[in-house]
Order: sequence, then structure tokens, then C-alpha cells
Amino acid sequence: MTIYQMLDSVTQFFSAVARIFGPTDDAYPEIGVQPFDGDSFKESNTSDW
Repeated sequence: MTIYQMLDSVTQFFSAVARIFGPTDDAYPEIGVQPFDGDSFKESNTSDW
């Protein structure tokens, strides 16, 4: 039984390593950088003491 558990642990370890270092499986479209259409914040953040 311990051999089975050890093989299971090793298999889980290698599948996790393969998932971390494997190619990404993101389903996001490659759309690039989006332009900013909002108003910029012009108020300064300095305090008058």
C-alpha cells in the first residue's frame, strides 16, 4: 500500500510541475492595449501647511 501512495504522490507532483511550467491555457483574446478615454486627474496631492 505504501508503494501505491508513493507512486500517487510522485504522479501528483509531476502533474503539478507540468501544469506550472507548461503552456498557458488562458481563453482570453489577444486584443492588445486599450486606449484611455477618461479624464485625467489634475488635482495635486500636496498639502498646504
